[in-house]
Amino acid sequence: MRHSVKRCALSLIALLSWGAASTTLAQVDSRTASLSRQLGQGMEPGARSRAASGLGASDDPEALGPLCEGLKDTSEQVRAAAAQALGVLKEVAGVECLKARKGEPDSAARAAILASLKTLQSLKEQPPRFYVQLVDVKDRTGQLSPEVLRFTEARMRRKLSQMGAMVAPVRENKAAAQGVLRKYGVRGFRLQAEIHDTESGGLQVTMACISYPDQTLLGDVELHAAGAKPEDLLKVLAPRIIEEAADTFEWDT
Repeated sequence: MRHSVKRCALSLIALLSWGAASTTLAQVDSRTASLSRQLGQGMEPGARSRAASGLGASDDPEALGPLCEGLKDTSEQVRAAAAQALGVLKEVAGVECLKARKGEPDSAARAAILASLKTLQSLKEQPPRFYVQLVDVKDRTGQLSPEVLRFTEARMRRKLSQMGAMVAPVRENKAAAQGVLRKYGVRGFRLQAEIHDTESGGLQVTMACISYPDQTLLGDVELHAAGAKPEDLLKVLAPRIIEEAADTFEWDT
């Protein structure tokens, strides 16, 4: 049975309440960039260490690259802080750069690397709660750069990972998908997201949820918002649309 479309209009104020009530979206974005610069260029090890800790707590997938670079810092204090921050960030792609630094000479930094590696490997190896194939996000506005689409999809994937999803290969055949579902005893979904302009000058994200691999349309969810730059809106709309789909289509049942 197909669900009716679920539409939610989010004002900029609502978005801020959901993300961080005391800051603007632009400030959230610039904070990650600022911390990344401080980690890479700060004069004092203490300042670089604090920047690493801030990136770890940012919940921003774009913090991964700067933190991996921080593992190569000349200061063992900064390397330890970057390693610890990767465990806090919980971006499973951090496993590779942590593995590359297992030969760290400083004992404290090495302990932080091994601890974060254990955390991320545990996340990577946990049994999935559901199986999802995420199709490339479509830009129906014709105005978004490839970079914006890339980080929009990255935030969707991060939210899926945080919710316990196993993400399916894009070109997986039906037999392989059915084998994964049998192995883990979970349900499968295919997600197709599109970004549209709105009459108010904002953006609307529409996501179709389809059974996988049987390809039966279950329904759609929509979120739209205005009041900030498109890239700033999408940084919040991307994970939020995943939450709306999970709630509407009861992925955990």
